[in-house]
Amino acid sequence: MPELPEVETIVRGLRGILPGRRIVELRAGKIQVVRDPAALGERVAGSRFRSIRRVGKFLHLELEPLAPEHEALHLVIHLGMTGQLRVVDANEAIEPHTHVFFMLDDGRELRFRDPRRFGRVLLATGTAMEGMFKNLGADPLNAGEDEFRAQIGGRRARIKALLLDQHVFRGMGNIYADESLWRAKIHPARLAANLKADEVKRLHAAVRGILEEAIALKGSSVSDYVGADGQRGEFQMRHRVYQREGEKCFRCRTEIRRVIIAGRSSHFCPTCQPVPRSKTRNRKSKKPAKRPRQRLRSKTQAASRSLSRAKNQKRAR
Repeated sequence: MPELPEVETIVRGLRGILPGRRIVELRAGKIQVVRDPAALGERVAGSRFRSIRRVGKFLHLELEPLAPEHEALHLVIHLGMTGQLRVVDANEAIEPHTHVFFMLDDGRELRFRDPRRFGRVLLATGTAMEGMFKNLGADPLNAGEDEFRAQIGGRRARIKALLLDQHVFRGMGNIYADESLWRAKIHPARLAANLKADEVKRLHAAVRGILEEAIALKGSSVSDYVGADGQRGEFQMRHRVYQREGEKCFRCRTEIRRVIIAGRSSHFCPTCQPVPRSKTRNRKSKKPAKRPRQRLRSKTQAASRSLSRAKNQKRAR
């Protein structure tokens, strides 16, 4: 699934093309992708793109209202698992699984392609937009260290699960969570509440660094992802743990392992990212000390036993 760097790459590509461009017409193929395609086409035709931004893994395309008295319209696009959003010449051959066509006033088209059809294209008014993203967490690309610490501090959940939780950090996904934890030398199963202050600081720096590097390399093309210009990303060449099970760690040459956390595969180095040990497992069971044999308490008891032995010997004769 395209994650924060891939969506950010597409947004930056579209920002250089779409603002000011007018939508001449909209055609929608598969209705599973577009909610009410007929209404969508009628409402956006004639509108111009005003701004393009990213909210977590969503693309938010704001349209100028057709008249001053009308509300601004907002296109919200989620790429799902295999979605692509490209601007191409209208005469370019149509690839299979292309479901939505925004015809632009310069002879080009904004096309939405999605082989697995988990993506969505929604249209919302300004009023509806106010509540659409309210439950999403902090943006890890922009969050400072204090905000990052506040999002995970004291939580009794595994750190990998928190990084994937969109209510905690919007936009993070499996690739960049694994890569960030490897760089920070933190095992994905560690409880967030047990992380030390320096580990949280290290993780924050790792998350920011990994995301920025991935954006600079146009994201990771491990499946169908391409940028707005149709070019594949290159950050997959820099992956250090993601999908490298059984291969050697780039730091220590230990074999990379995989575990399931929060229902997702998590890749880690068992040497660089030590497995957390539970306190109960470390606690050594103490065996009760053996009681010493009871010694004779007095000379009287010793004498009494000697006399008893002598009598028994005499009877035996």
